[in-house]
Amino acid sequence: MQDVEAFVEEAVAEIRAEVGDANAVIALSGGVDSSTAAALAYEAIGDQLVPIYVDTGLMRKGETEEIRETFDYMHSLDVVDARERFLDALEGVTDPEEKRHVIGEQFIREFEREARDADADYLVQGTIYPDRIESEGNIKSHHNVGGLPEVVDFEGIVEPVRDLYKDEVREVARHLGLDEVVSERMPFPGPGLAVRIIGEVTPEKLRVAREANHVVEEELEEYDPWQALAAVIGKATGVKGDNRVHGWVVAVRSVESRDGMTARAQEIDWETLQRIQSRITGENEDVARVLYDVTHKPPATIEYE
Repeated sequence: MQDVEAFVEEAVAEIRAEVGDANAVIALSGGVDSSTAAALAYEAIGDQLVPIYVDTGLMRKGETEEIRETFDYMHSLDVVDARERFLDALEGVTDPEEKRHVIGEQFIREFEREARDADADYLVQGTIYPDRIESEGNIKSHHNVGGLPEVVDFEGIVEPVRDLYKDEVREVARHLGLDEVVSERMPFPGPGLAVRIIGEVTPEKLRVAREANHVVEEELEEYDPWQALAAVIGKATGVKGDNRVHGWVVAVRSVESRDGMTARAQEIDWETLQRIQSRITGENEDVARVLYDVTHKPPATIEYE
């Protein structure tokens, strides 16, 4: 990336030129990519921008409340409760690529609906360079790239950080003065917890995945991972009290990386891993086992689906 100040000036000018006097909606998720794109767009077009946070029901614990607090300076922030619509759309879907396409289409339809209400012609997204590379290389479709439907009811889609890697986006976020909770936040997938659940997404699996991810992020914060997560990968037998149970298996993953294109599994001490498994199995009565994933990228991807 060129000098960060020059990049910001160029990006702001590009957004103004593309959107003109029209209104635009921004797909805001709370992650550093969409937050940086939102900050750039807000600087460029001000009140012409309508930030929209879609509560898909696939988000981290406390995500919606945190979004409201972090972006309260954007007075037009619109929080859309789409939890039921997303779960209905995902019912019976088990294939990872189909999941991503279902979520991508549902996202765009939510934004189209909100854009009509806001009389907006443009959609701003926080797509970054690795998203494009993985989608174009058929590694996996990102909900905001390969997961988009073929027909989109917008005059244009604006992607101000499309050529940046994650570390470069963080640099821009710091330059723009975004809170550290945003600029330094570990990546979270656009499709949310849906790609941390193997097979069909159900309310029960979501509850387990959400609580387990909360534990992992808390316990591994001191390791400063690029990304740390928990995934619900199936069921296995276990013992709770004096009873045999058939409970969920949760895989814990923590990796180091520079840009997400490659990653190395972190070495986590045994005491920490035991504390994680104790909390996850103790706080979730339906979890029977906790595993630690030691696979690098490649051959694995960082997320499970």
